[in-house]
Amino acid sequence: MDRLTRLENDAVYIIREAYARSRRTAILWSMGKDSTVLLWLCMKAFLGRIPVPVVHIDTGYKFPQMYAYRDRWAEQWGLDVRVFTCPDSVSARPDGSSKLDCCTQRKTNVLRDALTSMGLESVMVGIRRDEHGIRAKERVFSPRGEDFRWDYMRQPAEMWDLYQSRSEETHHLRIHPLLGFTEVDVWEYALREGLELNELYFANDGKRYRSLGCMPCCSPVESEAASIEAVIAELTHTSVGERAGRAQDKEDAFTMQKLRSLGYL
Repeated sequence: MDRLTRLENDAVYIIREAYARSRRTAILWSMGKDSTVLLWLCMKAFLGRIPVPVVHIDTGYKFPQMYAYRDRWAEQWGLDVRVFTCPDSVSARPDGSSKLDCCTQRKTNVLRDALTSMGLESVMVGIRRDEHGIRAKERVFSPRGEDFRWDYMRQPAEMWDLYQSRSEETHHLRIHPLLGFTEVDVWEYALREGLELNELYFANDGKRYRSLGCMPCCSPVESEAASIEAVIAELTHTSVGERAGRAQDKEDAFTMQKLRSLGYL
């Protein structure tokens, strides 16, 4: 079995296991490459139709191309997309507030309210271990407490594909079917499956985005890669980190760890 097929099989197994444990689950979709690949894997896991809601946490600062991409594929794939936005009273802005405060108010708090209002017991998320050091500490089935926090110092053991069930202390589970993928794996899988990823990932006037988020917090990298094949070739020799253009990673060395301990994705 080749690597991509093994990764696909592992992810489909995790997705089906999550659904079997609780129908009160959903998929988080940011319109980025990872969560879009997760949606595609869910389509495969459920034989062409996703039976659970797809949640978009909208900060109000996403790229126009991301909203257009969401609406087009939601209609084409028949997705039950639920969009949650932060209240008008939220004062934090990505172009003014600290990244910790802004991400907490516009993403983490909105996600918490979304999960509560939908009565979810789990949510599937398209994060990968190689994307960021703090995400490398994650488990496939990762519990969150009643306070919505992630206790990265007390993670459950996961051996022989045995995943922890819910406990009385668990508010919900974050389920990560793509943890074992790398950035190159995601691109190679998209190529193999013929997936159309967001246009912002491809070079335009000598620049492209490696990672997508809010407009004020994302910067493009120098690149001439205008196709999936060219992106894969570029990634085999680049020394630039995937999230080098994400502002929250630059603010201080522990911002991402602080964010994730508070419940950020």
